Amino acid sequence: MKYEDIELVNNEAIHNFEFVVDGHRSFIDYKLKDNKIYLVHTEVPQELEGKGVAAEMVEKAFAYIEQKGLKLVPLCTYVQRYLKLHPEWERILALNGNV
Repeated sequence: MKYEDIELVNNEAIHNFEFVVDGHRSFIDYKLKDNKIYLVHTEVPQELEGKGVAAEMVEKAFAYIEQKGLKLVPLCTYVQRYLKLHPEWERILALNGNV
């Protein structure tokens, strides 16, 4: 399944990037401090597991982070694994990934 047409929503009120597929809400919890964004936790409902939703959501979050000129601190283990598979995104990491 392709998710290019599904918008990633930044729900600033609850510090979530939200991604709704087939009526199911996936999200990434984040914290924002100065120009750094800390991605804390990624969650995909069971109905969407194994369908590439988390990867697409992280990719869209990275694009958003880059567009806004923020620096990434990847605290979430899924986000850390994604970065290892996609080293081209290291360009948005905070210096040495330090907090």
